[in-house]
Amino acid sequence: MIRPLELFIGLRYLRARRRNHFISFISVMAGLGIVLGVTALITVLSVMNGFGQELRDRILGAVSHVTVHAAHGPLRDWQAVNEKISRLPHVRATAPYVEGEGMISLAGNSQPTVVRGIDPQRTERVSTFRNHMREGSLDDLRPGRFGVVLGSELAWRLGAGVGSRINLLSSRVQVTPAGLLPRSKTLTVVGIFQLGISEYDGGLALMNLDDASRIFFSHGVTGIRLDLDDLFAAPAVSRDIDRILGKKYRAIDWTEQHASFFRALRLEKIAMFVIMMLVVAVAAFNIVSMLIMMVTEKEGDIAILRTLGLSPRSIMGIFMINGGILGIGGTLAGVLGGVLLADNIQAVVQFFEDLFGAQLFSQDIYYYTGLVGDIHWPDVIVIAIASLVVTVLATVYPARRASLVQPSEALRYE
Repeated sequence: MIRPLELFIGLRYLRARRRNHFISFISVMAGLGIVLGVTALITVLSVMNGFGQELRDRILGAVSHVTVHAAHGPLRDWQAVNEKISRLPHVRATAPYVEGEGMISLAGNSQPTVVRGIDPQRTERVSTFRNHMREGSLDDLRPGRFGVVLGSELAWRLGAGVGSRINLLSSRVQVTPAGLLPRSKTLTVVGIFQLGISEYDGGLALMNLDDASRIFFSHGVTGIRLDLDDLFAAPAVSRDIDRILGKKYRAIDWTEQHASFFRALRLEKIAMFVIMMLVVAVAAFNIVSMLIMMVTEKEGDIAILRTLGLSPRSIMGIFMINGGILGIGGTLAGVLGGVLLADNIQAVVQFFEDLFGAQLFSQDIYYYTGLVGDIHWPDVIVIAIASLVVTVLATVYPARRASLVQPSEALRYE
């Protein structure tokens, strides 16, 4: 236990002018190293949180929180199913959809695509397509007109624009006197959307629900998409739906649909935490070096203190205070700097863009053009605790070495 006497002497040693200025230099470098390490760690993890949130919002704008479909074939009694699941907790909105695969072509250019039939009014409650329209409007998907809204990358590959007439060759076949032939339909492009995710921008086409049903199904829908008031309640809602509807139906939540992607983001965040903690560890090694040099310099003082009656434990506490204060001060300053930097990261990026006259995050390369810092306070607390533990542990060996100094040996040549 550290008493006021050890605290007083430790603070005195920390403030005292040293004969060896190199020790002071190492102390400053160790403190700055901790500040920079903690600041960088909080900033990096906050930016990764913002990046993950941005991607999650864009992906969930296309796939919804929970999707319900039949185990085999189309969902024919979807109105009854929709009525049951609409009464579940957390369910905020529902929307049926039809989905099928096909080949679309224009002027000799052909591209495979997933065609999704939607009700524009109901889909607005469970997706964000309306917020990402580059041209046209979802309201132009009127039944009977066979309009289509293409992803921006898909439209670019086809050379299509609003008003273009494209041909859709569906994967569903029809029986004719000539045998089984795939269904074909001419569609009019009425809009173009851009989510910023190539999986959807380059391979998804939206149609009116009734028009898509005529092409892919004679009756029924592919499934029902659900929007929840809490996206993290999706697994629980999915289990409730499976229990209520039975084995004839299947509910899939967003964590299952893109499990590998979000797992990769989480692992990347952990890896970045470990890598950036190495910066703090390097600063901790500087604390070890500084304390060892201080112990060597203060051997005479240690011997006098021992002669006056201080125990080895008290000597150990004095030098742990020296290193501990550097660690605590550097950690607190790093937390403050990291929070401020993460909270103003967009302004910092804008400053450097203006300074160098270049766009650091081009929309042609990245999913979005700016960095967003999403500060998670549990992350900040974990970082602060980890930094304090590392720096305090770094003081143990030098302080232990100081406690083992023998007064007779230290004072022999004084």
